[in-house]
Amino acid sequence: MNLPRSAFNKTDTICAIATPPGTGAISVIRLSGTDSLSMAQKYFNPKFKKADSELFESHKMYFGRFEKEQQIIDEVLLTYFKSPNSYTGEESVEISCHGSEFIQQKIIELLLEAGARLADPGEFTMRAFLNGKLDLSQAEAVADLIASQSKSAHRLALNQMRGGFSEKIKELRDQLLQFTALIELELDFSEEDVEFADRTALHELLNQLKSELSYLIASFKVGNVLKTGIPVAIIGKPNAGKSTLLNAILNEEKAIVSEIPGTTRDAIEDTIIMDGYRFRFIDTAGLRQSEDMVENMGIGRTYDKMEQATIILYICDISQAGKNELEEVLKEFKQYIEDEDKHFILVANKIDQLNEIPAHLKEMLELETVFVSAKRKENIHLLAETLVNKVKSKSISSDIIISNSRHYDALINALDSLIMVEKAFIDNIPTDLVAIDIRQALHHLGTITGEITTDEVLGSIFSKFCIGK
Repeated sequence: MNLPRSAFNKTDTICAIATPPGTGAISVIRLSGTDSLSMAQKYFNPKFKKADSELFESHKMYFGRFEKEQQIIDEVLLTYFKSPNSYTGEESVEISCHGSEFIQQKIIELLLEAGARLADPGEFTMRAFLNGKLDLSQAEAVADLIASQSKSAHRLALNQMRGGFSEKIKELRDQLLQFTALIELELDFSEEDVEFADRTALHELLNQLKSELSYLIASFKVGNVLKTGIPVAIIGKPNAGKSTLLNAILNEEKAIVSEIPGTTRDAIEDTIIMDGYRFRFIDTAGLRQSEDMVENMGIGRTYDKMEQATIILYICDISQAGKNELEEVLKEFKQYIEDEDKHFILVANKIDQLNEIPAHLKEMLELETVFVSAKRKENIHLLAETLVNKVKSKSISSDIIISNSRHYDALINALDSLIMVEKAFIDNIPTDLVAIDIRQALHHLGTITGEITTDEVLGSIFSKFCIGK
C-alpha cells in the first residue's frame, strides 16, 4: 500500500475530529498546515480580542464563538500552535467544542469550505515524522500508546515514544558507520593493499553489536506478551472446575458451568488487568478420551492453546485426584513443565470439600501448587498474586524492550548480516563483498527509525492509525 499523494503535499491544510466518534461532553477538532489559523479565523469570533492573527499567541487558549454569518454554531475554545512548536511541526489549531455530533460535523463542514481537506488516517503523526518531530519508531509508539490497555503496555509505548529505543539503534548504527567508512576507504586504495580498519577492533565491535542485537531480539518475547496480554491456558479433566475458575477470576459468569462432562467444547477467552498487567485467560475443553467428534476438535484446540500460552494452569479436583493422576500430569506435560519460556502451575481446586490436604499431594509439591475453591472464590487472590509474580520474574530490567514485530524482523535481519560479516573476515572474503553485508546491516537498522524507508512501508504503518492522529 502506497502513501496517498496528498501526504507529501505540505501546502495542504488538513482537518479532522481527534476525539472518538459519537456524542460526549466535548470534542476536539484539529487543523495542521500553513493556513490553519487563517481558516479557523474565518468563523471564530473571540470574546476578548479582535480576530487579528498577530494577536494570537502560540500555546494559548482563546474563548469565543464559532459562527457563520452571525449564526452561532457553538461556543468553543481555540488553541493556537505556531510552527515549528507543534505536534506536526506545522502551524496548528485545536478547536474544543461541545460533543454534539451535529456541532462536530458543522465545524468540519465550515473548515472544508474554507479550503481545508479531511486528513488521512495517521496523517498528523506522519507529518510529524516527515517534519523531523518524531522518528519512525517513535511515530509507531504513538499508535501503541493510544491502543495500550494496561500499565505494562502503556509503559512500553511511552518509553519507545520518548526515544530510548531510537537512541540505542542510532548508537549501534553510528558505531557501524565509522567502520564502514574505513572499509570503503580501503576499497579506494585496493591496489595499494593497505588496511585502514583495525581488524581486531572490528571483531570486538561485531561481537558487541551482535550481543546487543541478540538482547533486543530476545526481549521481543517479553515485550510482545506485555503489549498484547499474557496468554493463560486453563486446562484439566472434565468437571475439574476450569469454567468455574475462569468465572471466579473474571468475577462474572463468562463460561457455562455444568455437572455434565464435556460442556466446554471450544476455547473461551477473556481478559483482565491485574497489577497493571493484562492477562488473556483461555478456558479450554476438558482433557479426556471421547468418541464425540466435536468434543475431540475442542480437545485438539486445547493443546494448540497450550503451545501458545505463557502460563498453563492445570486444574485438578483435589477431592478426587489420586497420586496416579498427579504422576500422569508430571509425565504427560513434562515438556511444558521444563520449558523455560512457560510457567506450569497446578491449581488444586475444591478445597472446600476437604478437611485436610492429602498426604500424596504434599509429596508432589515439586510442581508449584495453589489451593483454591473456585466455587467459593477462596484463595483466588493467591492465584492472582502467583500469576503477577510469574510475569514480573520474566520481565527484563532494561527499559528498552521490543514489542513491535517490524522492529523484531529488522533486528533479526541486521544480526544475520553481521554474522555474514564475521564469517567473511574469518574466510578472508574480499573487502568489497564484506562492505555489502555491512551496508545491509546498516540498511536494516535504518528502517527501524525511518532513516531508510519506502512509501509502501510508511503507507502500511500510518494507515493503521485512527483519523485525527
